[in-house]
Amino acid sequence: MSNQIIYLDDSLLVINKPANLAAVPGGWEKETHSLLALLEADYGKLWIVHRLDKGTSGVILFARNPAAHRSLSQLFETHAITKTYHAIVCGIPSWDEHTARHRLRADVGHAHRTVVDHKRGKPAVTSFRVLERFTHHTLLAAMPVTGRTHQIRAHLMALGFPILAEVLYATPGIGRDSIHQYIFRPALHACSIEFEFEGKPFFFTASYPDDFAIAINKLRASC
Repeated sequence: MSNQIIYLDDSLLVINKPANLAAVPGGWEKETHSLLALLEADYGKLWIVHRLDKGTSGVILFARNPAAHRSLSQLFETHAITKTYHAIVCGIPSWDEHTARHRLRADVGHAHRTVVDHKRGKPAVTSFRVLERFTHHTLLAAMPVTGRTHQIRAHLMALGFPILAEVLYATPGIGRDSIHQYIFRPALHACSIEFEFEGKPFFFTASYPDDFAIAINKLRASC
C-alpha cells in the first residue's frame, strides 16, 4: 500500500483507497480482508475516523494515536471537515447546483439499503454541482454535509440520477449501457478532504483510479 500513501506523520495517515477493498473488516458483507488490516501490518495500530464503501475509491483518513482520533472525530461531528466526491451519474440534470435534503433511514431489508423516509429517517444533506455533461451521463461533485450510510448513493437515486454501474441504488437496467464495460463498481470517487488539525490547515486530494479515468475519457470521446 506504500504507493497509495498521500500523507503520513505521527498523527495522521491518509490513503488513496483502491476500489473493491473494504475499508475496515466486518460490515454487512462480513469482510475479513480490509484496508485497515493491510495498513496496520505496516504502521501499527490505527484508529478509524470515517469510512468509504467497499466499491468507492479515493481519499480516506486514519488517526495514528488516541488523541488524534478524538480531535478528528470531533471535527467530523461538528461538520468541520469538508469532503468532496466525484460521481459519474446516468442522466443529465437540468440544474447546475442542487442540495438534496431527503431524510434517510439505513439498514433496511435484506440488502441493508439506505432509503428515503421522511417520517423516520435522519436528516441528511448533500450538495451537488455539475462538473461536466456528456451525451447521456454527467460528472458531478458531491459534498455531503452529514455522514449517513450510503448517503450520496441514496440521494442520487432519489433525485433520479443513479451512479453509473450502481446495483444497489439504481433501477434495473439503468447504468448498464456500453460505458459499463469500463467500470464494474459504482462510479464514485472520494476526491478530496479538507480540515484544520492542531492549528494547521490540511487539504488532501486523491487522483482518479484507472477505471474511473477511462470511463470519463470514453464518455468525452462519445460526445
